[in-house]
Amino acid sequence: MSFTVELDDPTAAAVRELAANENRTASEVIRDAVAAYPGKGKRPLPQGVGKYRSGQADIAQHAREILRQDVQEGKWP
Repeated sequence: MSFTVELDDPTAAAVRELAANENRTASEVIRDAVAAYPGKGKRPLPQGVGKYRSGQADIAQHAREILRQDVQEGKWP
């Protein structure tokens, strides 16, 4: 697959220099850099996610209704 990347001048120069020093193409250098990127794009979940269970499987689908009801009952905020 083909992909176009725009780099600022200092970054492009660094990629070209690294590629020349290692006798590789700029594409190879960029592919390896993306593959080595920590977490490969995954961000850590916020602390506490998945820690508690409500027993209800449809909370995300009914979040607005649940919040609205809690506000009416004075439970939130």
